[in-house]
Amino acid sequence: MSDVARLAGVSIKTVSRVVNDELGVHPSTADRVLAAIDQLGFRRNLSARNLRSGLSTGTIGLVLEDVGNPFYSALTRAVEEVARSHGRLVLTGSSDEDAARERDLALEFCARRVDGLLVIPSGNQHGFLVPEMRAGTPVVFVDRPPGDVLADTVLVDNLGGTANAVAHLVRAGHTSIGFLGDAPGIYTAGERLRGYREGLVRCGLRQRDRLISMGPHSQASVAVAVSQMLRDPEPPTAIIGGNNRITLWLLRAFNALGRRLAVVSFDDFEVADLLDPPVTVISHDAAALGRAAAEVLFARLEGDVSPPRRITLPTKIVPRGSGEVYP
Repeated sequence: MSDVARLAGVSIKTVSRVVNDELGVHPSTADRVLAAIDQLGFRRNLSARNLRSGLSTGTIGLVLEDVGNPFYSALTRAVEEVARSHGRLVLTGSSDEDAARERDLALEFCARRVDGLLVIPSGNQHGFLVPEMRAGTPVVFVDRPPGDVLADTVLVDNLGGTANAVAHLVRAGHTSIGFLGDAPGIYTAGERLRGYREGLVRCGLRQRDRLISMGPHSQASVAVAVSQMLRDPEPPTAIIGGNNRITLWLLRAFNALGRRLAVVSFDDFEVADLLDPPVTVISHDAAALGRAAAEVLFARLEGDVSPPRRITLPTKIVPRGSGEVYP
């Protein structure tokens, strides 16, 4: 601002009045200030201005696992749409499933005085956010619950979705069903494994640990897991992929082995409906998840002081053919 004042030949106070559309500046003086602003490419520091006046900084923070994952991309877009309707911008960062990085990102956003915070947890310890929450920064946890704090949480029905997938496969004639999941310490992975086990019990099928492989997974580890399952005396005729990435690796493993079992994916993914056969999925709306979480956050920002809530969004089976295919 001092550079603008120097170039325009006016005081810093005059520049401030022009920038903030205040009265009392002669039109010719205002024109000189605006010309200097254009020449220098000056931009107001809205955060600093708002902090001084005690107003909103106009931003919210979103800590997610990996912005490159289409699931989180759709969630982020929905959050942005809600934020835009409230006149806010969204700052995002990927934790890469690293609890320490999640903590660093969350605290960095708070240091920048975001108005509120949305967190997809990687770890299970979130006491570090208690001082920020007590200071008035609302925090909403998304897709997974926090480990050790009481806060608003928006989830999907992971357990029910996977149990329904087992029932869908049993109705198609399968009695030997495998499960490939992410690291069991991840809330969603653990719940989906529980749903798989519960689905077997509901359908009167015995549980066999040899048909379960939990991550973290990679293309290579999925290929090994599938090969081991197929060597079992009672190999699976169907496998449930615990998330979209695992399902893609599962399909590649089938291609490499020259085999194709029935498959159901937890999470939809691009081109799933274009494959041969199209992939049956346990569908849940990532955009609805992001939208619901953002709406809870803005309700808090607008004065909602009700007790923390836990919202669980439904899933549904989208049959496309792959769940009925036999090897």
